[in-house]
Amino acid sequence: MSAFNAFKACVPIEWSPRLYITLVRGLPGTRRLHRRTLEAMRLRRCNRTVVHRTTPSLLGMLNQVKRLVAVETEAMYKARRENIEAQRSLRPPIIVSHHPQTPSAAEDAAA
Repeated sequence: MSAFNAFKACVPIEWSPRLYITLVRGLPGTRRLHRRTLEAMRLRRCNRTVVHRTTPSLLGMLNQVKRLVAVETEAMYKARRENIEAQRSLRPPIIVSHHPQTPSAAEDAAA
């Protein structure tokens, strides 16, 4: 599974005044221009998310490094965070009984 697929959310994409930008590919091996663009957006490490207002200059920077980042709207980001929290939450314990049921107890339960 690619890193980008991990950041896909289950809500429709719509315009948002704020964008959540996550760096999903590493910096080594990228062009200097791309590294400087990511540094200007305060993205220095993989899997880090920053919040920016939607401006034409930001959209231009995102277009330049679109293969390195995942962009989410506020609703998408919240849906993904809720999904992660649901996966990490405590689940009820599984109770397994290793005592075999005796034939007389089975007959009493059937009656």
